Amino acid sequence: EEVKKKTRELLKTQHSLIVSLANMVEARDGVTGLHIMYTSAYVEIIARALQKVPKYQYIMSDSYVSVLSEAAPLHDIGKISIPDAILRKEGALTQEEHRIIQSHPRLGAQIIDGVLSDVESNAYLETAKEMASFHHERWDGSGYPYGLEGEEIPLSARIMSIADVYDALRAERSYKDACSKEEAKEIIVAQSGTHFDPELVEVFLSCIEEIEAVK
Repeated sequence: EEVKKKTRELLKTQHSLIVSLANMVEARDGVTGLHIMYTSAYVEIIARALQKVPKYQYIMSDSYVSVLSEAAPLHDIGKISIPDAILRKEGALTQEEHRIIQSHPRLGAQIIDGVLSDVESNAYLETAKEMASFHHERWDGSGYPYGLEGEEIPLSARIMSIADVYDALRAERSYKDACSKEEAKEIIVAQSGTHFDPELVEVFLSCIEEIEAVK
């Protein structure tokens, strides 16, 4: 029992440190720690809703839902390797700067592999890598960095993509106003089948009130 207690305490400390690191990365991008908190909550809500969908019931165990929520804060960890001059640039990015920004999913996977492989379970590690690597892929294959299409994109990353974009739309930034719930919802629906998995969009819509209640 004492070993189990110490193990739980160690895992809790590790997770706190990981979330703190993710918050530092987001702060460099001019984003508050609320983005980390909100997107993790949205991922968990969508995953819980998927437990009610027959196609996903065998995948969405309670333990996997927890892993998804805990791994979500690391989705943009690769941005720690992007220079401030690019990450915080207010004007339009050059073609080369776009290329550098679009390298952050690959860099994130490398960081997770190199830094966290000895401190978390394989399920956590693999899920965090999926989210970091593929959350900018698009359902129609037009995303980056690999141009994956449809269900080639891991489910974890498809969920993360919706949560990430919805929070970005709803948030106020120095360069834009926040979208209303209805405006953000319309954008997500309009990109169903192009940017987002259509089935996941339907699930997202079914729990949008719960998502909104997080704030």
